Amino acid sequence: MSWRSERIWIELIAGSRKTSNFCWAFILFLGSLGFLLVGISSYLGRNLISLFPSQQIIFFPQGIVMSFYGIAGLFISSYLWCTILWNVGSGYDRFDRKEGIVCIFRWGFPGKNRRILLRFLMKDIQSIRIEVKEGIYARRVLYMEIRGRGAIPLTRTDENLTPREIEQKVAELAYFLRVPIEVF
Repeated sequence: MSWRSERIWIELIAGSRKTSNFCWAFILFLGSLGFLLVGISSYLGRNLISLFPSQQIIFFPQGIVMSFYGIAGLFISSYLWCTILWNVGSGYDRFDRKEGIVCIFRWGFPGKNRRILLRFLMKDIQSIRIEVKEGIYARRVLYMEIRGRGAIPLTRTDENLTPREIEQKVAELAYFLRVPIEVF
């Protein structure tokens, strides 16, 4: 989603609150909870899950291993839920021709660097670069080259834009910023 006028371009960046992240966090939570309950039921000798009889799994070593996988899965699931709750990676890109400033803002993990704000002068923008890697794991990433600072990604690495969409986005942004396009 973006908003544009003659002098300002604001591009909103989606963070971790995506349907796929919700699905993966939920599936991982349920699976790891199941592993943990089977491991605990093998220790207790009772069926905590009625679909799977615990008498078929002995506590050592299968029950311990399933409990370990269940606990590890719960940790990973809680990490995913926290990134969704904090919406890590969301933010905006703001290009202001009137003031000659580019602001790139992203939300990070809680702590000292929760708010990530980068500011550059528009005259320091060297070019807009597009990196294209085709194949099984196709990847199309848009970068902004800053003099003396290197490249800053403007699109998410997991954002699957079609070649036409990325070309259009690159062309419009380069025209707005009045900088050349580089292709790698």
